[in-house]
Order: sequence, then C-alpha cells, then structure tokens
Amino acid sequence: MKEELILLSKAFKNGERIPERYTCDGLDISPPLKIKGPDEGTKSFALILDDPDAPMGVFDHWLIWNIDPKIREIEENVPKQENVLRGAVQGRNSARRIGYMGPCPPYGTHTYRFKLYTLDIKLDLNAGATKKDLEKKMEGHIIQHTLLRGTYSRR
Repeated sequence: MKEELILLSKAFKNGERIPERYTCDGLDISPPLKIKGPDEGTKSFALILDDPDAPMGVFDHWLIWNIDPKIREIEENVPKQENVLRGAVQGRNSARRIGYMGPCPPYGTHTYRFKLYTLDIKLDLNAGATKKDLEKKMEGHIIQHTLLRGTYSRR
C-alpha cells in the first residue's frame, strides 16, 4: 500500500493563519516546508502556491519544480532566483517575478494553497515559466499530490 503524500510546515498548521513573517506585511520570505510519504518512483517534486480568492481570479504566488526527490525539508527563505535547492527551477508568479511572493490580500481573509506534486520525470521547462506552462508539462506525469492550506488577512 502506498504511503500518503503529506506537506507540512512548522510555521503554521493546515488551515491556520500564515505568520506575518511570510507575507507582504513581514519579511515576504517562503515558509519552511516538510515533505512526507513520497512514492518510491518519484523523480522530482513540483510546488505551486496560489490564492483562489484573489479578486481577478486565481493569483499564483510561487512556482518551483525539479525539486530533488531526496529533499524532505525546504528551509524558509528560498532565494528569489531562477535556480535554487541544488537543481530546482522557479517560475514566474502572477506579478511576473521569479520566486516566492507572500500573501498580500487587498481585503478580507484569503486561503493560500501550497500544492505539492510527485512526478515520474524531471521537467524540461525553463525558469520563468508560468503556471499554465508548468501544469501542461506535468500532465500525465503526476504520481501523487497533496495540499497544505493557510489563510491570511491584513491587519
């Protein structure tokens, strides 16, 4: 029986408020993440952080793929550059910048989805790609996926 894929953070629990440190009101750095239960056939991880509550439609905050399958912890503050974590590649968020962009809702409480995928290949996709590009390349290669949700509202 396959183990369940789980994504956790020591900064916040699933469904809870994301600490200000990881938002536009704080340091705007990526939170620490921990991966449990990836399939043995995993060749890479991909991670998408988005906000489905954004007023103009889903807002993409972070795209990162080709994360080494041996990695189980992603430390906070992944650099905002194309290549990170010994071979992982970052895409362009909805603000058209490379790397993590923390929660910054214009009003109300928004839900932020950290979506982790295990893939059976390393993706042939250049840095700066969009979520649409990433999702297209992942088609047919997803072994497992999981979701970690956090919320945030500005004070």
